[in-house]
Amino acid sequence: MTTDRPDTSTRGSTAGADRKLLIGGRPTGTADVYPSFNPATEELVGHAPDATVDDARAAIAAARHAFDTGTWATDVQQRIRCLKQLHRALTDNVEELRALTIAEVGATVSLTRAAQLEDPIKIVEYYADLLETYSFTEDLGAVDYLGRQHQRWVEKEPAGVVSAIIAYNYPNQLALAKLAPALAAGCTVVLKAAPDTPLVTLALGELIDRHTDIPAGVVNILSSSKVAVGAELTTHPDVDLITFTGSTPVGRAIMSAAGTGLKRVFLELGGKSAAIVLDDADYDAVAQYAAFASTLNAGQACAITTRLLVPRAGHDALVDKVAANMARVRYGDPNDRKTYMGPLISERQRDKVDGLVQRAVAAGARLVTGGQKVGPGYFYQPTLLAGVDADSEIAQQEVFGPVLSVIAYDDDDDAVRIANNSDYGLSGAVFSADEKRALAIARRIRTGTFSINGGNYFFPDAPFGGYKQSGIGREMGVAGLEEFLEYKTLATVLD
Repeated sequence: MTTDRPDTSTRGSTAGADRKLLIGGRPTGTADVYPSFNPATEELVGHAPDATVDDARAAIAAARHAFDTGTWATDVQQRIRCLKQLHRALTDNVEELRALTIAEVGATVSLTRAAQLEDPIKIVEYYADLLETYSFTEDLGAVDYLGRQHQRWVEKEPAGVVSAIIAYNYPNQLALAKLAPALAAGCTVVLKAAPDTPLVTLALGELIDRHTDIPAGVVNILSSSKVAVGAELTTHPDVDLITFTGSTPVGRAIMSAAGTGLKRVFLELGGKSAAIVLDDADYDAVAQYAAFASTLNAGQACAITTRLLVPRAGHDALVDKVAANMARVRYGDPNDRKTYMGPLISERQRDKVDGLVQRAVAAGARLVTGGQKVGPGYFYQPTLLAGVDADSEIAQQEVFGPVLSVIAYDDDDDAVRIANNSDYGLSGAVFSADEKRALAIARRIRTGTFSINGGNYFFPDAPFGGYKQSGIGREMGVAGLEEFLEYKTLATVLD
C-alpha cells in the first residue's frame, strides 16, 4: 500500500495550471496553483488556480454588477435560451467531463452514467423547461377595505447575488443543482469548487464561457485551498444568499457567519440514514440492497443508508446475508466497467473512516468483513459491523465511507425510536411485504426523503433536503427554484 507521494506542487508558478477561474466573463489565472490528485492512483491529474480573497471579491463584484445593471434578473426568455445552451454544451462534452470526473473524483464509469454526471445534466434541462410554464406572479384578487376595492398580487423576484459552495463527493450534481435553479430564478452566482475536486468544476466554467450566451458576471467560478476565500463568500455585504453543501460542522459555521448580515442561507448537510427491515421483509432482497447502497460512491454520499435496523431475532441471519453480498462488491479501477466502488477522495478521509471503524470495534461492535486500507490509491474495503450499539459513535456520526452498521431492535416502535435517534434527518428506508405497514413507518421517520421497498426519490423534479441538522431548505423541483426567489406583495386601489 502506498501512502507517500512526491511533492509536485508548483506554488508560486503557473506551470501545469491547465484550468482557469471564471470571473466577470473572463478566464483568469492566478500566481499560485495547487495540485489535484487521482484518488485511485495517487497520480497528478492537473493543477487548479488557488484563488485569493481579492479574486473572491472581484467575482462578487462582477456578480453584483451583472445583477444590478444587466437584463438577466428580468428577462426570462434570455434565461431559458441560455440554460438550453448550457444543457447542450454539457451533453456535447459529456465524454470529456466523464473522463475528468473519473480521474479527479474517483467515480466509477458506471456512476458517471447516473448520479455523478449524466443525471445532473438533466437538472439543467428540467429548469429550462420549468421556466416555460412557471409563473412569477400570483393574483390574490380584490378585497373591500374601508369602502374601496384593493387589488393584490405577489411577484417573485430573484434573491440577488448567490454564493454557492460545494463538496467533493458529487461535484457535478452539487454544482448544477445549485447553479441551474439560481440562474433560472434570475440570480447571479459565484460558485466555489471543492478543494479536492476543483478541475471538474472549473471545466464547467469553460463550457459556460465558450458555448453559452450567459452574460459576463452572471456566473463566476472559483477554486481555492484558502479558508479565507470561503469566509469572504459567506460574509461579504454584496452577497444576498448562500447555498452550501458539505459537513454539518462547516454548515453551522457558515450559518453563524451569515447571521451577522442576516443573509438567507440554504444548507444541505450530513446524514446518518437508517434502513428499517421489518419482520416480514424479504431478507435476500434487503441484504443485496444494504450491501450495495452503503458502498455506493465508496460511501461518500450524505443520503445513503448506513444504519441497518433489523429485528433482534433475525440479526445474525441477515448479517450473514449482507456479508455475502458485500463480498460481491467489486472495488478498484474506476475506469473498469465492472467496478462498482472506487476510492475515497484522500488519505485524510480514509484515515478518518478507519479511525471510526477501529474505535467501533474497540467499543464492542463485531467486525464481520472489511476494515482494511487497500492501495495504491485511497481504497477502503467494504466494511460490515454487527451488534452495534444505537448510541455509539459509529451509529451517530457520519462516516462518509463504505461502512454499514447493523443495529438490532425489539419491535416497530423501537425501530422508529432508533431511526429518529440522530442529529440528522436526511433520508431513510423501510422494507416490508406489507406496503401499508411500511408507509405507516415511513411517515413516522423525521427525514426529508424516504424510500419504501427500494423506491427511488432522487430526480430533478423531486425536492431534496433534510430535517434537523441535515440542513435547511430544498434542492431540485419547484422548491429548489423558489429557494432563490424573494416574494413581493403589491396592492393598488381600484377605481
